[in-house]
Amino acid sequence: MTTVALLGTGTMGAGMARTIAAAGHQLRVWNRSRERAEPLADVATVTDEPAEAVLGADVVVTMLWDADSVESVVKEAAPGLADGALWLQTSTVGVDGARRLAALAREHGLVFVDAPVLGTKQPAATGALVVLAAGPEQARPGADAVFDAIGNRTIWVGDEPGQASALKLVVNSWLVVVAEGVAGALTAARALGLDPRLFLEAVKGSGLDAPYVGVKGGAMLEGAFDPTFTVAGAVKDAGLALDAVAAMGLEPDDLALVAAAREHLDRAVAEGHGDLDIAATYLSHRSPS
Repeated sequence: MTTVALLGTGTMGAGMARTIAAAGHQLRVWNRSRERAEPLADVATVTDEPAEAVLGADVVVTMLWDADSVESVVKEAAPGLADGALWLQTSTVGVDGARRLAALAREHGLVFVDAPVLGTKQPAATGALVVLAAGPEQARPGADAVFDAIGNRTIWVGDEPGQASALKLVVNSWLVVVAEGVAGALTAARALGLDPRLFLEAVKGSGLDAPYVGVKGGAMLEGAFDPTFTVAGAVKDAGLALDAVAAMGLEPDDLALVAAAREHLDRAVAEGHGDLDIAATYLSHRSPS
């Protein structure tokens, strides 16, 4: 039986924990706020310290906010880490962040797999995430045993840390542009005296449609902002994407739509919507009343 330690039981981590346990793995969990981990006591051992969670674990999974928080928690966990343990790093940390964490893994004798995931709260709870992975060939059988529990598909991008994180940033760049595009279209419809639902009806089922358009457009019009992917998270990820491509020599104009989306999402955060779902960016779009 594989012993898995999951560090971070927030919106994504809680669902991942249940699917890992359901797959038959022995599971220990830790969260900075223990009360957020307590509901998992029926399927996992809830621990007070990261080092306690990882003690003797074959696999360590991190699902935290950013590279800094992951680095801090893994350093706290260091006294309990087993040499040669497999570290599956599923948080969205960017390209540089993934490489920095891979270096930390080497310091502690861990086998590192860069493995951000695509999906939100519901796919995490049902084991329907898409895992983007990059790591050494020899790590793949052990990694896949966990990836098969949390996801319905794994895409192995390569074997170098940062490659999977790069693909995650590409996907999330598209995501923020689509969300802002839908919000802008609904705002334009409103300004032109139309029922904005007509936009969603007009594109439904056509070549212009995508499931995300209907889901987020409907949430915007219904005011359904229970977070699955927050505005603040979108700001973070858009910033990571812009930083990553800038490091490769691209100019801001080369990703002008992503930069514009990031600017508007920043405004939504400033207006107090950061902890709401990305659909709440619609609240910051201006139109005549």
